Amino acid sequence: MDHHHADISVAPRSWLCPEPADRVRAVDMEERLRPFRRASFATAAVALVLSGHWVGWWTLVPLAFAVVGFTLVDRQLATAQRPELTIASAWLLAELAIAGSIALTGGPRSPALAWLVIPLVTLPARFNSRAVAVGVAVVSGLLLLTTFGVDTPYILDHPQSIVMPIALLVTVALLSSALMKSDLEHRSSSVIDPLTGMLNRNALQTRIAELVQQAAILREPVALIVGDLDNFKAINDGHGHAAGDAVLKDVAYRMRKALRAYDLAYRLGGEEFLIVLPGADGRQAAEVAESLRHAIAGDPIAGLLVTISFGVSASEPGEFEYDTVFAEADLALYRSKQEGRNRVRVNETHERAAVGATTSASYPLAA
Repeated sequence: MDHHHADISVAPRSWLCPEPADRVRAVDMEERLRPFRRASFATAAVALVLSGHWVGWWTLVPLAFAVVGFTLVDRQLATAQRPELTIASAWLLAELAIAGSIALTGGPRSPALAWLVIPLVTLPARFNSRAVAVGVAVVSGLLLLTTFGVDTPYILDHPQSIVMPIALLVTVALLSSALMKSDLEHRSSSVIDPLTGMLNRNALQTRIAELVQQAAILREPVALIVGDLDNFKAINDGHGHAAGDAVLKDVAYRMRKALRAYDLAYRLGGEEFLIVLPGADGRQAAEVAESLRHAIAGDPIAGLLVTISFGVSASEPGEFEYDTVFAEADLALYRSKQEGRNRVRVNETHERAAVGATTSASYPLAA
């Protein structure tokens, strides 16, 4: 498995995702929508097959095109530096596939005309209101193109055939945006740390079960990196809590710069952080931890030299037990503190089932 680390936060901010947290939200929602999107494709395929005798079989071609396109997009998402562009491309691909079906089944007379609203419903779940407004404009443009372009005289005689669908598009977008905004406000208050914008312990609890299932299905390990800022109490005591808050915010930002789109960073509380790396073993996780350590210690934060210590551990392929792996990583963190701080320590468990023995190994570090 490729463990290339896409710098999703260091990439230039886009109008789709002005803040790093927006990218995290977009990627997380894309992963949640994926199984339902597949079910939607299956439903559409059944409808097209059942209607093929009356509307023609060519409508299956755009659907097949969309399925292949989404398969390619899903593969690119994991390593994309700006995953929001990949997600937006996938969304546009779905709308184009539907527009193709409309053009092939009669344009303004097509029974598939209302299908343009289906991908639009998911847009507020991924992006902000500005992106939704652009999406409505794009879909409305496709609607006009596939109606006027196919049968202009019919539209001129029956303008209501496009006025009503456009009103439907706008209405659905408005209602979906309102519902999503309310949902995000409630969810964010419970799973997002308000200071750093990172996920918190509540979010971690819901993710653990998913990671256990993912590891079992894919037969891959899951690595944990536990980090703790060095001498953080001295920063708060000597420079004030405002300086401490600034340090925590910048540390969170720098961490996000070194992680893949689907690596998750959590603030466990105070100055303690947790990074979850699906599919990574101990060596790969240690490399990530070292890049994080270097990113934080490389430049002063708020005029202060800030360092962090890390402990790393990984599960056996297909056997992720969170409590065990976290305890090992936490022990490695404790030892990195004992050895002088500002370092990465790896805790590898061997023959857990047989003897429960644990060995620790230092990861080579720069001075």
